[in-house]
Order: sequence, then C-alpha cells, then structure tokens
Amino acid sequence: MNTTVDAQPSPTAGDELSYVYAIGRDHAALQRTAALLAGVDDRAVRPVTRAGGLAALVSHVPAGMFDAQALKTQLEDLGRLEAIARAHHAVVDAAFAAATVLPMRLATVYRDDDRVAAVLGERHDEFDRLLRRLDRHVEFGVKVYADPGSVPVRRRPHEEPTAESPGRAYLQQRRAQRRTGEDVRRAAAAMAADAATAVRDLASERVVHRPQEGGLSGRSGENVANEAYLVPAYSADGFRTRLDALVRDTPGVRIEVTGPWAPYSFATPVEGGGAA
Repeated sequence: MNTTVDAQPSPTAGDELSYVYAIGRDHAALQRTAALLAGVDDRAVRPVTRAGGLAALVSHVPAGMFDAQALKTQLEDLGRLEAIARAHHAVVDAAFAAATVLPMRLATVYRDDDRVAAVLGERHDEFDRLLRRLDRHVEFGVKVYADPGSVPVRRRPHEEPTAESPGRAYLQQRRAQRRTGEDVRRAAAAMAADAATAVRDLASERVVHRPQEGGLSGRSGENVANEAYLVPAYSADGFRTRLDALVRDTPGVRIEVTGPWAPYSFATPVEGGGAA
C-alpha cells in the first residue's frame, strides 16, 4: 500500500495532522465542493491554498492514529483500510466532478496546513504541468480475464475415454485440461491486444498495470491484462462503444471496462517521508 507521511518532528498526543486528498486549481468550483465534503472519519474537508493558484483538499486527522507507525497498523486492518479508502475516493470523485484534480496517494499526511501550502509552492511547476496534461480527461480501466474452469475440457479424438487403465485416463484428462487452459489464455491475450488496438486513437496515454492476483481482482478467472487509459472526455462514449463492439463470444474469456474515473493512474503522487 503506497502512502505518504511527510517526515518532520514527531507530533505529540492530541495534535492533528493534515490529510491531503487531491490538488487542483484554486477555483470557486473547487472551493464550493470542498465545503460540502466530509473525509476520513467524517472530518470536514477544506481547501489549503498557495500563491500561484493551486489548492489542496485537506482534512484534519488525529496525529496519534496517522503518524507513521500508527498508520501502518491501521492499513494492516482490512476493515479500517476499506473505510479510509472509501472516504478518500469519495472526496476525490466529488472534487473531480467539479474540476480537474490530481488524486493523491491513499493516506498522504502532512504535519499541518503550512507544510501542505509549502509543498504546493515547492512543486508548483510539476503540479501545474500535470493539471494541464489531465485537464478534460478521464480514466478508464480495461481488464481481460481467462477462466479455463468455465470451459468444458476438449479431448482430441484419439484421447476419448477408453476402458484402459485409470492411470492412463487420468493423464489424458490432465493433458486435455492443460490444453484447454492454454487455448483460453491465448484467446484472452489476443482479446487484450485487440482492445488496445481498437482504442489506440482515442486514448492520450495508456498504462499497463501488473495483473491482479486471485482474490485481489474480486473476479473469477485469471486476470490476464490490467490496463488504464487516459481519454479525452469528449471521446469517452466512443471509447466504451468500441470496446463493447469488441466483446465476442469467446468461451472462458471476459473483458471488463470500468470508468470514467478521476485519472489516478496518470497523476504523480506527492513524494515524502513520515509525519510532518
């Protein structure tokens, strides 16, 4: 789990830190949206601004729960991790609906608002460049799954069950299962390649993520491809239409398109070290 905790003198009990959700331009729309939001643990969200026209959406969090060691403990608790993630993404999604923003890593925490404002100044040019790059763009996720277990095993004619030994029949079954699995995975890889080709001219950028493992994907089958696309907002409908047209009746192969989302995969997160 990627987190950022700005390293400065350790906070004392009762202190509060500044949790940053997203960075955008200091526009009225972002200010109005911030006033309506609640973040982690239902804390009020507020904008922190800096000369130069940037604003960070921030809420207070208890130092005793969000310094480096306490935060590590929280994120190892799956229930608590889910609660933090839901609150974080809800703020980012609401902000993104109002203005272009850079989503920050989950649990990006700074010593106080002054330090947040200092980061906006120190990295103004980088944030400005990223905001210009992502302006009027959305992110789509495209995943392709191979599920050999959902496909009947295909035997070759000479491998049809016979009255021979159980051992021989077992080996024939295993070979047939292996071939079926290989066929399904090849078909899934082909579909992933076709998907990338189909939307190449509609996407500004593409990121290839590591395929998700078993339980992490939350889906049946093997995640063969896990990609993100940065798409101009005006091309969003066309992007989906092309991928919908690509879906074909290929046994054991499934394509999943999600979005549009805030462009998490294309925003450089704040770098840092421990609670500051």
